[in-house]
Amino acid sequence: MKKKLLAGAMALALVGCSEKSADETAASSSSPAADAAAESVEGGGAPVARSTDEEVPGVSIASAPGVAFDYSYSFKLDDGLISKVQQEHAEACEILGTARCRIVDVRYQLNDEKRVEAQTQFALDPGIARRFGADAIASVEKAEGVLADASVAGEDVGSQIAASQVRSAGAAAEVERLEARLKAGGLDKNERAEILAQISSLKGELSDQRASRKAGEARIATTTVVFNYVGSGGLPGIGHKNPFADAGETLMFSGGTALSFVLTLGAAVLPWALLVGLLVLVWRSNAVIALRRRLGGKPAPETPGS
Repeated sequence: MKKKLLAGAMALALVGCSEKSADETAASSSSPAADAAAESVEGGGAPVARSTDEEVPGVSIASAPGVAFDYSYSFKLDDGLISKVQQEHAEACEILGTARCRIVDVRYQLNDEKRVEAQTQFALDPGIARRFGADAIASVEKAEGVLADASVAGEDVGSQIAASQVRSAGAAAEVERLEARLKAGGLDKNERAEILAQISSLKGELSDQRASRKAGEARIATTTVVFNYVGSGGLPGIGHKNPFADAGETLMFSGGTALSFVLTLGAAVLPWALLVGLLVLVWRSNAVIALRRRLGGKPAPETPGS
């Protein structure tokens, strides 16, 4: 329970990092990712990657206009260092400022196998997303971790926006034609009502198309970058558990189960055993033996001294 509370507190602290001012963090940060982000702010360009470009998948914005990208990285490192590296990545985002980087989601969990799993999700300026990932890899490598997996997914939002514009142009032209028909007059009540309904429907479609294009433009303007952190989990098949402690717990559990079984069995059998023993004692008592002999016609044996 204490570990879960500590994990939750750490996650809240990371989220709080995104709400501090960039100047305060720039003065105190010394992590590789944060230093690279600071260089980006001072130089006006993208952060200088501490890792090789071959390790960082990505596509130039100029070669894929109108495409919205999602970056995903999976890091594997020692469980005890995950929170530290996760904090460094949050600080690097904070230094860039909320206009270029925002922390969207933070998670930290200790699973049933006693292995740490964490995730941090960022919303980044597309122009710095790839370099931000490179700097994150560098900070993980400094912590003796490795990049286990990396992927980039793209969606051609620009084509969707262009198609929406074509649909809007057609709908707008139809609205103009119908409004001109209304102004011309000569319509009966039913025809006029039908044209008004068509105009209302087309204007609703125009509003929906505008909202869709606005969402698409926002999607292109922001790149989602997700960092997944997975702990080493300790010894294979054991994790960070103490095998001797586990063996002791198993022994105590087995012993308790055996004792419980014996007590339960004894509680069930003992009353009947006592009853049978009592009957045997009564059956073998002198009085009963004499009674049996008398009923059987045999004189009872004389006792010495009678």
